[in-house]
Amino acid sequence: MATLNLLIVDDEPGIRSGIRRILTDFCVDFPFLEEEFGFNIIDAGSGEDAIDIIEKNAIDIVLLDNKLPGMDGIEVLEYINKKQYDCNVMMITSYASLDLAIKATNNGAYNFVPKPFTPQELKASIEGITKNLYLRRMTKQLNTVGKQIRFQFLSVLSHELKSPINAIEGYLRIMEDRQVGNNLDDYELMIQRSLERIKGMRTLIMDMLDLTRLESGKKARDVKKVNLVALMKVSKDTMSPMAIQKNLKINIDTDPNEIFYIADQQEIEIIFNNLVSNAVKYNKDNGDVNCVIREDEHSITISVSDTGIGMSEDDISKLFQDFIRIKNEKTKGISGSGLGLTIMKKIVEDVYNGTVSVTSKEDVGSTFTVKLPKISYMG
Repeated sequence: MATLNLLIVDDEPGIRSGIRRILTDFCVDFPFLEEEFGFNIIDAGSGEDAIDIIEKNAIDIVLLDNKLPGMDGIEVLEYINKKQYDCNVMMITSYASLDLAIKATNNGAYNFVPKPFTPQELKASIEGITKNLYLRRMTKQLNTVGKQIRFQFLSVLSHELKSPINAIEGYLRIMEDRQVGNNLDDYELMIQRSLERIKGMRTLIMDMLDLTRLESGKKARDVKKVNLVALMKVSKDTMSPMAIQKNLKINIDTDPNEIFYIADQQEIEIIFNNLVSNAVKYNKDNGDVNCVIREDEHSITISVSDTGIGMSEDDISKLFQDFIRIKNEKTKGISGSGLGLTIMKKIVEDVYNGTVSVTSKEDVGSTFTVKLPKISYMG
């Protein structure tokens, strides 16, 4: 149980002791909260004493009478607001009026409770102010985390874009100065390399946008009945130009010939395109890519195998981390954003409650298996 420091500020000892009795064993437990909240009761008989306590202690909730000797409650409230102490204040007074309520609210008071009040009324008010305090602090914490994530996002993006931009700038400088002569054909390789880097940057940016939309829950979805076999054929056609360059065969094995699933077509395309793309990119020349789709009573299983370079156990353990690309002598020259498999895994696991698994052997090949439950949904 978490404990909140609650300060009672009232010049009447009977009021302070009465509130203490009511709240001593009282705790707040909302269904959406992670834990219960109890209270450590502190009291003060004047505004000056209250400020002294607030300055020396981390006070969470203040029950503040307005009619006090010396500084009145509104002056204490103004001080708390001016110093921006992280606490919620509730005014308690027998002199309740609309003007006083407006003044207290304008100075940051959470609520206004007139005296006399019953134990039930006080407990209800404490539940409300505790809920508000929890939500306010959680919002502040989430905003802080959000800023950190945005900073991390921009830092990674700038880092990933820096190298290709520098390379393109270098090629343009060479062409601008005509360092290899005036024949345009002599610059063809530089132009092609620049276009490849631009393509890579575009892929990185689009993958990062897809990832942030997924994680924020703001990606628009169109859920309907889709033919998985037809979509796998589309992925095969998409990767055929690259497969032809490496003399690869992409095989599709399905049983039955049409397998339907309730899903967002774009999300399934992302899954299939990533599976087939990786199988082609990391395959050896003259190899095979085998795409198998099977259906049973409870799930649909999609596996894509290649006869490529394979991976070590250490590589597999890092595979689904953001911006991770397997880098070694065999993967040199293979482009990618390092986000494709991360996005695919998030879609499979977070959206469809499915699973992704990998088996691989170096110099033999890899198999990625996606299992989608039929009863998921798909929200």
